[in-house]
Amino acid sequence: MAMAKVNTIKKKNVIRYNNDPCIVLECTIRTPPNLTSFCQMQLRNLANGKAVHVRCPVSESFDVLPTEQRKVEFSYENQGVYAFMDDETFELIELEKDFIGDAVNYLVPNQHYELMYIDGNPFTVNLPSSIEMKVTDAPDAVRGDTSGNVQKPVTVETGLTVMVPLFIKEGETIRISTDDGSYLGRA
Repeated sequence: MAMAKVNTIKKKNVIRYNNDPCIVLECTIRTPPNLTSFCQMQLRNLANGKAVHVRCPVSESFDVLPTEQRKVEFSYENQGVYAFMDDETFELIELEKDFIGDAVNYLVPNQHYELMYIDGNPFTVNLPSSIEMKVTDAPDAVRGDTSGNVQKPVTVETGLTVMVPLFIKEGETIRISTDDGSYLGRA
């Protein structure tokens, strides 16, 4: 582990804060007039998922944890265990549903994802910014609901419910944002 001063820490670094690994979401050095510089960081605790706001002097140092990104293919889910195959070593990696968290709503078989490893152990699944999914259940539009930007709820192959325009039908493939689960367009 390398100790790094706050002014060298960048966005997406993983640091140890209060003995937990935290990913840096934002790191800004502020220098108000007539005062000493300080750093404001927004962190996400990777152990429990909570957001942490840190304000510290610029002279403070943190442990920067070594991370590695590996490309994996999602294979299948069996009783809450999600199986991934490493693209390079063809090793099977099985992760519990609790470990993956909300990313389970965006895991489609035979799609490629990135696993973040910290100290050689898998830690989180990094999702792409958008993913294509097939619509499995789409109710018909109600006549008269056509004024303005009217949307209807549909269910996609992972069970996620997404609000889409009225013209989307069952069996179509749509693009969904993995940030907020919103409809982005047809695939």
